[in-house]
Amino acid sequence: MSTDAVAVSGFVALFGLILLRVPVGMAMGLVGVTGFGYLAGIGPALKLISQTSMRTVTDYTFGVIPMFLLMGAFVSASGMSRDLFHTANRFVGHLRGGLGFATIAACAGFAAISGSSVATAATFSTVAYPEMRRFNYPQSFATGVIAAGGTLGAMFPPSTVLVVYGIITEQDIGKLFIAGVIPGLLAVAMYMVTIKLIGLAKPDFLPAGERASWAERVEGLRNIWAPLALFLFVIGGLYGGLFTPTEAGGVGAGGAFVLGLLRGKLSRRDIRRSLLQATRTAAAVFTILIGALLFGYFLTITQTPQKITLFLTDLGLDRYGVLAVIMLMYLVLGCLMDAMAMIILTVPIVFPAIRALGFDPIWFGVIIVMTVELGLIHPPVGMNVFVIKSVIDDVKFSTIFRGVIPFIITDLLRLVLLIAFPILAVYLPSRM
Repeated sequence: MSTDAVAVSGFVALFGLILLRVPVGMAMGLVGVTGFGYLAGIGPALKLISQTSMRTVTDYTFGVIPMFLLMGAFVSASGMSRDLFHTANRFVGHLRGGLGFATIAACAGFAAISGSSVATAATFSTVAYPEMRRFNYPQSFATGVIAAGGTLGAMFPPSTVLVVYGIITEQDIGKLFIAGVIPGLLAVAMYMVTIKLIGLAKPDFLPAGERASWAERVEGLRNIWAPLALFLFVIGGLYGGLFTPTEAGGVGAGGAFVLGLLRGKLSRRDIRRSLLQATRTAAAVFTILIGALLFGYFLTITQTPQKITLFLTDLGLDRYGVLAVIMLMYLVLGCLMDAMAMIILTVPIVFPAIRALGFDPIWFGVIIVMTVELGLIHPPVGMNVFVIKSVIDDVKFSTIFRGVIPFIITDLLRLVLLIAFPILAVYLPSRM
């Protein structure tokens, strides 16, 4: 059997295993080792398992992942998300659709210290949804706002998805973090404009709340000094070159722990639960990483990335046409896989083509993360939609998807803007 036939068989087997609900990391590792063993011998293939596993879990660079996951776990356990939501509500809750504005603002703040889209969606399903329903917001709008706001977790630093992209492509993680700031702020602004337009189109659809006094607003600001200080210290240190991304993760986790204790919001039970949560999530991420690396050896020996690069560059399209084909592929895959699995599986294949076409790898990282995040909210899968449904029992999947459609349109428009104006993503990293 030729190497091309082996490569095609490997991809067919991989997607078959995924459809059979085999964990993505296990499926990639199994196919990678089997394919490599078929072409190079079973002995070298078995050695890859031990060498790759040990090298991955002991690599200093990979230490950034569990550290930022632990930081997000401590932040969630200490109740900072609730403080962010209530403070934002005091400033904009009196506007028509004000609780929607508050949810987006609070999601952005929480995303900036948790780095997880799924965690953001799950948290605000318990924090923001009851408040919106209490003020008679429609279920579709309330859940749609939370689902869209959850995607901000991958854009603002410390984004776990950007970390993994940086590790795979050997790009500066600090620059990737900073590159996501302006696109993340653009997302917040465009989501708020979307809510405003919904309110104007349907005046009776979104109610307005009571106006808070300035004394209440100032009191609210006092309640969120901790997450603001933590974000500014971690990102300021990265931008100023005071510490590396791995060191930033350690500082962020330690800072979140200390701030939680100082605020009296972290009990022994909360600390234990946070440690277990971060450990479980890190173990899942490392399983996918090890599987992807094993699958990567299989791709290397079959020269799949080089052949796909040649295929894409010979399509007769200009480079933006090829980019459109790649983006379309990610939108389709978003119906089948979660964001982390998509990044780990596909980036090693398409990244050589992106470099050959002359695109900036930092800019592409932001673009690709934004595209895979669309998969978290668009039908028929939508990981954020499933998370919200698991937290809120009395809402239908169709209701959530109906509410998220305006935000999907907004995200597509934002994607076009970032492709047309790369400066939005590369300006801040160029100043480092």
